[in-house]
Amino acid sequence: MRELLEAVADGSLSPSAAEAQLRGYVTGEAGRFDAARKQRRGIPEAILAEGKSAPQVVALAETALETTGRALVTRADDRQVEALEASLEETFPDATLERRGSTVRVLAADYEPPSLEATVGIVTAGTVDGPVADEAEVVCADAGATIDRIDDIGVAALNRTLDQVDRLCEADVLIVAAGREGALPTVIAGLVDTPVIAVPVSSGYGHGGDGEAALAGLLQSCTVLSVVNIDAGFVAGAQATLIARAINGARDDGRSN
Repeated sequence: MRELLEAVADGSLSPSAAEAQLRGYVTGEAGRFDAARKQRRGIPEAILAEGKSAPQVVALAETALETTGRALVTRADDRQVEALEASLEETFPDATLERRGSTVRVLAADYEPPSLEATVGIVTAGTVDGPVADEAEVVCADAGATIDRIDDIGVAALNRTLDQVDRLCEADVLIVAAGREGALPTVIAGLVDTPVIAVPVSSGYGHGGDGEAALAGLLQSCTVLSVVNIDAGFVAGAQATLIARAINGARDDGRSN
């Protein structure tokens, strides 16, 4: 405790960082940031930008940077990203901002990214499924996993799927995003011995076009797979990260024995 107080007093530790170490979370006007989630859960907290004002997103992202060295923001729009970029130029000028679609990752200059000896295959049925897959990809990449992205192999032309079977089998875990009737994850799960996490996507039109048809079909799949909620790229990425981390740990244990 005394060391924390002395560090705050001499300016080498911010009050927010000290609060994060003492409580595990930091409370600000924009809400609470769970700085200890990675230690507790294995996955750092992400900031859901949807429904938040630009200043709230900025405040939470900067708290994340200050306490953990990185910030992951999902479902961000252009206005929120522009506000974050402008603020970072003053508060964290050496930070690196990476954007993929509506998902943003910011790394402090002294942040050391983790590394996992595990490969996550991220697959889309069609181009329209890309933004959801992007969210999952950023989450897995943030955890240090190797990413193998395979796009546009939907079952409307099954040869596109079959052409990729060998590559699919090489992944340690697969995330498969598909809209319409959600057939692709079911087909892939019947072809590989790899864990498959299915993400129903709200693409399509007419009856069930909001992702409900894909979700219902995947929940009724006769092949063994796991299903997350509609458009839940972050959840799929987080689940794949936990699997990848377990595989990495098993490989480490195998080498030590």
